[in-house]
Amino acid sequence: GRGPKADALVSDREDLALGVITADCGPVLFASTDGRVVGAAHAGWRGAVGGVLEATIEAMARLGAGEIIACVGPCIAQNSYEVGAEMRASVLTASSGAGEFFTAGVRPGHYQFDLSGYCLHRLRRAGLRRISRLGLDTLPDVARFFSHRRRTLAGGGAIGHQISAIRAGRLGG
Repeated sequence: GRGPKADALVSDREDLALGVITADCGPVLFASTDGRVVGAAHAGWRGAVGGVLEATIEAMARLGAGEIIACVGPCIAQNSYEVGAEMRASVLTASSGAGEFFTAGVRPGHYQFDLSGYCLHRLRRAGLRRISRLGLDTLPDVARFFSHRRRTLAGGGAIGHQISAIRAGRLGG
């Protein structure tokens, strides 16, 4: 592809929409409450642990955003997201108190991870007070969403993604 690759973008341009492409990871859209500064982040577990959400908030603040609101879009839900002990250990090492986002998996040594809940946790710790999440699980919802994990579990098939987009613009007049 063209241009730089990144897990997040921010903008204060009204003539430019920001988009994030996902297939189970969490798309997180941000906006200043006046609508003048926006952000879009791709939050898989590695990106969330690595600080992509906090970096997006910091970049928005540098563009003059005051209060920021955020929404975690459709992503794989805890009931659908089985992970191994190594991934769990990585999250727990990076984030104190992250154990609440894991439950015992069906298979020994595996866990169910709440990605959207973990993203909410990181956003709250970064100081955001107004956060929402759609609570839509990409894995079982064949009619509306592509799921990389569903495709992998099925042994292949068509490749797809979804895009979440946002554009800056003045609100209220």
